[in-house]
Amino acid sequence: MTGSGESRRRLIHVITPGDHFSPLTGSATVSVVHGLSVARAPGSPRPAVLVAAGTYADRYDSADVLEYRQRPTHRVDRYVDAVRSRWGLSRSRARDRYRAALIDQDSWDPAFVIGHNAVQLVPVVDAARHTPVLYAHNDLLRSYSRREAGATLDPAAAIIAVSSYLAERLQSSLPPALRGRVEVVANGVDVAAFDAPPRPSGRPLHVAFLGRMVPDKGADVLVDALTRLNRPDIHTKVIGSEGFDPRSAPSTFERSLRQASAPLGSRIEFLPFQPRAEVVRLLADADVVVVPSRWPEPFALTVLEGMASGAAVIASDIGGIPEACGGAGVLVPAGDTDALALALAALTDDEDALRALQASSRERARSRDWSVVARELDAALARHA
Repeated sequence: MTGSGESRRRLIHVITPGDHFSPLTGSATVSVVHGLSVARAPGSPRPAVLVAAGTYADRYDSADVLEYRQRPTHRVDRYVDAVRSRWGLSRSRARDRYRAALIDQDSWDPAFVIGHNAVQLVPVVDAARHTPVLYAHNDLLRSYSRREAGATLDPAAAIIAVSSYLAERLQSSLPPALRGRVEVVANGVDVAAFDAPPRPSGRPLHVAFLGRMVPDKGADVLVDALTRLNRPDIHTKVIGSEGFDPRSAPSTFERSLRQASAPLGSRIEFLPFQPRAEVVRLLADADVVVVPSRWPEPFALTVLEGMASGAAVIASDIGGIPEACGGAGVLVPAGDTDALALALAALTDDEDALRALQASSRERARSRDWSVVARELDAALARHA
């Protein structure tokens, strides 16, 4: 950060207890924290990330890792908190998890303590010493009454949302006094890391899907579109697992996709979840990245990662995905197999249109490099410090 002493406070990121600050995980939240940490302004304090002991030892080196002993959790904790919230009481079990993370906060120099998807962290931060910030990657307040949301988040100096779509959702759940604290800092991408050479001409169209093998992500919509087209000049990689473990067996959903895609033969390949370095390599070979989500994703990092690699993007017109595309992608209605098939066929048949869209993708990605996003976050925090 630059500017006043206040704005030079260290950023201390708190990720969900149990999440891994590691390239071995597919967590979008962790990718954001790493991206922001790599892009910190020259001369600013090195950021830190609070990580529970016992999580993956292979960690990003973009920030200092502050380990803490995680409070044991029980299956009933969520239900206890749900009951307490109905009676107007605090969600004590969730707060206890964050108290464990912040056990050393009295020894830290004054900092921005940024809770990623961590609503219940905010009231646990010592606001007399530190500046609490909520960084929302999802619609976190659906189970909160407006009164509870206001009481819980009142200490927050700012509430960062990763898209305007998400900001509007959060503001509708907040009391009027807190709505002005919501700031949009759209996600970014490591342009240099994903940069890849132009794809060769005269080959089949290489299509990639990257995401969890769950209905919300819409891999079945892509498989349905491909089988309807059944074109020999489209080859596809479907990359992902139900969770973030490449060793896990295919889910029932994934097995159904494999069966449905049988007519495509070797023109479609299913790969399990991949670590970040391998994702970069796989996207570098894709002519088109398809993001066919059914659910209104607040942003969808895969859009920018595909664009940064030089691929054209076809994505669902839902949630914050259009904002991620920024006018550089082809938008189709969510769940509309016919529309997706038509978009794929059009790019297969028109190489000039494909190359133009790929060029637009690269330009869009460059406009959202993490260095740009880090400056936007700095400015948002400075406005509320």
